[in-house]
Amino acid sequence: MARLLVVAVLAVLAIDLSAATDHIVGANHGWNPNINYSLWSGNQTFYVGDLISFRYQKWTYNVFEVNETGYDNCTMAGVAGNWTSGKDFIPLPDARRYYFICGNGFCLQGMKVAITVHPLPHNASAAGSSSAPDEAAAPGTRAAAAWVALLAVAVAAVAA
Repeated sequence: MARLLVVAVLAVLAIDLSAATDHIVGANHGWNPNINYSLWSGNQTFYVGDLISFRYQKWTYNVFEVNETGYDNCTMAGVAGNWTSGKDFIPLPDARRYYFICGNGFCLQGMKVAITVHPLPHNASAAGSSSAPDEAAAPGTRAAAAWVALLAVAVAAVAA
């Protein structure tokens, strides 16, 4: 019985971690000059707990999180973070507007992206009306269902 409970807990933790979405900036184009990142970000829905990932040539480009002024003017105004690995996974812990630029002068060539991170919806209908299965459910909805399943397994294990 205890083994079943341990397996159920591990399964729920795995599901909980998989609820976050990793948004790869520019998709297959990556983080490069002369790409319309506003168009890319407009086709994404970001939620608290998601990641934004940047893929680029690490010796040529980089990523800085700046404030709106820094974004608008391609400056280092309000720098809140910088990344240089070429494969940067940046967590989005707060519901707010985020601004990212390339700090090597390439911001002026379009290497900047602004995103809005939304709070997790309370249920799937808050994220939009979709009748599709779990894959379209809001992040957190799958995790909540997993916790309910874990509770059911735990009750069954104790009752047996």
